[in-house]
Amino acid sequence: MKRLSITTALLFLFLLRLDDKSLTTRRWFYFIPVVGEPVKIVHSIERFKLDQLPGRKVIYRRWQELHAAVREALATGGLKSRRVVLRQIAMQYSPQNDIPYVSRVDAGTIELVRSFPGTNIVTSADLVQQFEAVWTPEQHASHTEAADKIHRIIMESFAEIARRVRANEPTTEYDIQQFMVRRYEEEGLTSDNDPPNVSVGANSANPHYQPDSKTHSPIRRGDFVLFDVWAKLKRPGAVYADQTWTGYVGETVPAEYTRIFNIVREARDSATDFVRAATRDGKVIRGAQVDDVSRGVIERAGFGEQFTHRTGHSIGEEVHGNGAHIDNLETRDSRRIIARTSFSIEPGIYLEGKFGVRSEINVYVGDRDIEVTGGPVQTGVVAILK
Repeated sequence: MKRLSITTALLFLFLLRLDDKSLTTRRWFYFIPVVGEPVKIVHSIERFKLDQLPGRKVIYRRWQELHAAVREALATGGLKSRRVVLRQIAMQYSPQNDIPYVSRVDAGTIELVRSFPGTNIVTSADLVQQFEAVWTPEQHASHTEAADKIHRIIMESFAEIARRVRANEPTTEYDIQQFMVRRYEEEGLTSDNDPPNVSVGANSANPHYQPDSKTHSPIRRGDFVLFDVWAKLKRPGAVYADQTWTGYVGETVPAEYTRIFNIVREARDSATDFVRAATRDGKVIRGAQVDDVSRGVIERAGFGEQFTHRTGHSIGEEVHGNGAHIDNLETRDSRRIIARTSFSIEPGIYLEGKFGVRSEINVYVGDRDIEVTGGPVQTGVVAILK
């Protein structure tokens, strides 16, 4: 099949950086051709809605005028071949809703655009991540600084558990969580009022467990502990770092914890090695493929049903960014892994009612190689009282 390039795009609020708090009650379209002037289609009573964007303004009152304006804009965006005009329109759409994070256009609008002759709608998924998920050098530096601070806070939190247990000072998941929150403030970090996860024992088998002032468990000698810690610098444009570590409140880690951790570690490292090799070889790979590599390790070990979530997520100004996710479980993420983007690799095995192990690192993809950020990578369950 002949490969056709994307020639146009209809992009929405999160990419155009519009004010999502401003009053919007009427439909608008913003059409960006590959060559030529963008077109802003706005309603008469909200004619100033897109004034901060470049392009020619078209004002409509009647719905018929709206349809005509969209038709005319699309007609000017085609690439003329010998016999036909090829009009590929990239929209916030994902075939079969494979990537729901991209599917932000309603079905009726898709039908409207498809109704115009010679129009073929394609997904803007890779186009969006090129603009939204690629980091600047400043963002890369902000991530590195945040990752180093998070690693330090995790180590300090293990030490704080050890101090309290040795002093016979009662402590809970919430106490250690709030210790981390205070350290965030001292280090100039923020997680947008979403505190880190501190899980003990059976709570660690719930990937989205979150202690609070009313719901939490004590941390005692002999307990298994999981930290999931994410934050970014308090700086405009800063991007997140996100790490998960596990520990045991004792001098020697029991064999059961070590056995499960070693499987998770192999899954993590296999995915990392796969991305590293592809990047060095200049090979195109997709988020779903990386998930398959990691998940395959856990499935072969007999714990496929206990790996209940995707392998990783894009990282950006939001902790779950708009780039490719490492996922072929919850969704089939066909987006390419592209240069100067970042994502987590965080496989896990969750034994309900007992404990759960997850190991999370962050990978930054450079032009020719990858970088794993955030200090030493965890190689074994931390013996907290050692």
